[in-house]
Amino acid sequence: MIDAFTAKHHEHVSARTFEEVVAAFEAATGSVEDGYIGKAAGAAKSPADFETNIRAREGTSGFMRFLIVDHGAWLARVGVNAKARMYTIGNPLIAQTMIKHDLGAGLNVPIRLMIYEDASGKVRLAYDLPSSLMSRLRNEEVTTAANALDAKLGVLAELATGAAA
Repeated sequence: MIDAFTAKHHEHVSARTFEEVVAAFEAATGSVEDGYIGKAAGAAKSPADFETNIRAREGTSGFMRFLIVDHGAWLARVGVNAKARMYTIGNPLIAQTMIKHDLGAGLNVPIRLMIYEDASGKVRLAYDLPSSLMSRLRNEEVTTAANALDAKLGVLAELATGAAA
């Protein structure tokens, strides 16, 4: 099967430096880059216990970082000077609000976003709107949960950048 749909792309263009945006973003997100999600699931004795374990690792934004790809670091090795980091962020407690209605939602959670300095020196935080990525599922419950995720992601992006999309 091949399916076509339209995604909505958001960019928050900041007056802050790359380092300031990264610092604000990382301060608002917890980290499970150490594989904690699997450990929390394995150690949980009940759904409530799992939730407690997850909440202990989420940031003030309600999100946590699963992965950071520092494109700037590896690009420097091939002679390109760039400031760019791609993040995979999410929260299993948020993801389950969509995935329980359609397992296909798991393709787009956790979320990917990128913080980078463009050629003109402007710092951008960019992402594809989760609800638009989920739209191809045509599931009302998923759409409702994804809209809530959109709002939560927008708040985090504005906090980090000081700018609306």
